[in-house]
Amino acid sequence: MATKTKLHPRNQHSEGYDFARLVAQTPELEAFTTRNPRGETTIDFKDVSAVRMLNRALLKTHYNIEFWDIPSGYLCPPIPGRVDYIHYLADLLADSNNQDIPRGPHIKALDIGTGASLVYPLTGQSEYGWSFTGVDTDAGALKSARQICEFNNLKIALRRQDNPENTFSGVIKAKDAFHVTMCNPPFHASKEKASKGTQRKWSNLGKGHSEQRNFGGQNAELWCPGGEIRFIARMVEQSTEFAQQCLWFTSLVSKKDNLQPLHRILGKARVAEYKVVEMAQGQKTSRFIAWTYIEKNQRSSFAKGAGT
Repeated sequence: MATKTKLHPRNQHSEGYDFARLVAQTPELEAFTTRNPRGETTIDFKDVSAVRMLNRALLKTHYNIEFWDIPSGYLCPPIPGRVDYIHYLADLLADSNNQDIPRGPHIKALDIGTGASLVYPLTGQSEYGWSFTGVDTDAGALKSARQICEFNNLKIALRRQDNPENTFSGVIKAKDAFHVTMCNPPFHASKEKASKGTQRKWSNLGKGHSEQRNFGGQNAELWCPGGEIRFIARMVEQSTEFAQQCLWFTSLVSKKDNLQPLHRILGKARVAEYKVVEMAQGQKTSRFIAWTYIEKNQRSSFAKGAGT
């Protein structure tokens, strides 16, 4: 077992990858396995095909997803870190639910930039039974997401965002109410910076120069003008229009230095509460910000009424 440390206590991958179990469920994975210097079974994480096959095995073994695949070039996200976000969101919602972890289809979640992989709705629905709505600007990503839903007979709502300058506007309808929104925003400010980031990653993996990304990613998934700070700032600005339709708005923040300007932005938005939730995954520390316009004494009633 390749150990993953400091994941959320409810994360199924906190003890690492059980390759014997994974291969038993997905025999095709065995061809991609190798041994690390300690003699433990692993895969070559520099190999795009190996990473994709590992994801397929993880989703089948742990989340009952019989079919999963994505088109070449789309982001192939690491499952353990992504599902950590889901578990910490469950804790966030528990704070408005008498500390009980909310489960069931009455809990509504909005995934901004759901991607071709549909990873958040797949894992969140499996772990907690929540109802998800996935949003994306990319037609190819939504086509892939629909195929995954159809093959697995899953009910996940999918909506196209026609205006890339919008996040909530145009996709949250008048009668919608969500307990939580989530987003993994593009964090590079330009295509050039995204390319440099890729080169640093390959260098750290000992791969040398390569234009290929082991976890893939389309341009819109990796960069946008102004980077994540502008993307999240726009999200905060637009969230005011839907202040009474969402209990918690959240977004991952890859760069810790962006928290201070985001704090100022949220202060100007006059939110009722704002918090930073840190998540540690192995040697990496990540985080998400969460903000709400609903006063604390009203959150419990919102939580009960949003799914009705």
